[in-house]
Amino acid sequence: MKLAFSTNAFTNMTLPEAVAAVGRLGYEGVEILADVPHAFPPRDDAPWVLDVKWQLERYDIKVSNINGNTAAGFFRDRTGEPTFEPSLCNAAQDVRRQRINYTKGCIDLANVLGASNISITSGMCLPGNPPRQALKFLRESLEELVDYAEQREVNIGIEYEPGLLIENGQELFELMQVVASPRLGVNLDVGHVQVIGEDLDILLKKLGPRIWNVHLEDIDRQKHYHLIPGEGTMDFHSIIGKLRHIGYDRYITVELYTYVNEPVNAAERSISFLRPLVKSTEGEIVNEVF
Repeated sequence: MKLAFSTNAFTNMTLPEAVAAVGRLGYEGVEILADVPHAFPPRDDAPWVLDVKWQLERYDIKVSNINGNTAAGFFRDRTGEPTFEPSLCNAAQDVRRQRINYTKGCIDLANVLGASNISITSGMCLPGNPPRQALKFLRESLEELVDYAEQREVNIGIEYEPGLLIENGQELFELMQVVASPRLGVNLDVGHVQVIGEDLDILLKKLGPRIWNVHLEDIDRQKHYHLIPGEGTMDFHSIIGKLRHIGYDRYITVELYTYVNEPVNAAERSISFLRPLVKSTEGEIVNEVF
């Protein structure tokens, strides 16, 4: 397992500056925010791509994930509230097309930056678009996207979240059976597992082989607010041990968009807390499933 940090905590910096800040702290990977003020719109020929590549080489780090979960850049007036629209399950075809094209841009960006995966969300059920109908639209959108991703050898990880159309692991597992592509998997946010109260052992058994990236943050009991690891109530030794047990060897990406006023401090404290835990589980017996 390798530790990474998401640039969505570094929105007070340019994307190349954020990548450099993460690299200086000793992380092995960096997640790229495909939203304002970073990689939006996500284009593989954007002028900042070469600068990002240079910083990746300079600090010898890789891109753990292209984070396409939110796309506030579509909106002229920003309120600070994360948005999931335009979504892949929206009732309007032209709105879904916006998100499909945006997601294809994320896939292209992953391809040019050497990332093996992107993350997306299902979107929400807005008024007039009940779950059964929204799920049909989501499936149609995903069928087009997995074909596009297959051609570029990039994986798509859906991140479920309370309040979204796909809001728990069971719903995601069922969706993966319907959209039967080996490119479709999971961007697993273990904080969401805590908030929902899911059984991590059962979840990993179901989704393990298709977990492309893990988002990590601390949560105080079940309140959905991202905290620096070690400052909430989550048992990280147990979590990392369980990931190790199923043979997970991809990135653990710390996601602390709640610390935009002190991103360097948050990233530094996170790696200081997590690195010893990752090392302490290295000798534990694993059950290879990947």
